[in-house]
Amino acid sequence: MSQTLYRKYRPKNFSEIIGQKNIVQTLSNAIANDRVGQAYLFTGPRGTGKTSIARILAKTINCESPQGVKTCEKCQHCKMINAGTALDIIEIDAASYTGVDNIRELRETIAFPPTSFKYKVYIID
Repeated sequence: MSQTLYRKYRPKNFSEIIGQKNIVQTLSNAIANDRVGQAYLFTGPRGTGKTSIARILAKTINCESPQGVKTCEKCQHCKMINAGTALDIIEIDAASYTGVDNIRELRETIAFPPTSFKYKVYIID
């Protein structure tokens, strides 16, 4: 199966992110001090890494054996998130997810706890 370029070369850890030093430092400090917020809002123009940073944050807080704020990339959770098969990391395209029924379904599923991860993460893009 072929893979798109942006997915193939997407950064896997905070150390691989270029041009967002302040954001990476803030999120790294929050993770290191165990003060991760309930919600984060990433804004900016296309291509600045908002979704990539959100996915790295989700992977970092759910990694089974992190080395500081760096993920191990070897545990089952990291492999599932990299492959895109993690049930507890839900990525939603907000442009096409606008119906009342979609919002009702989202509100109902938020109440359920994570299946296998420590945290359930919704990335609304």
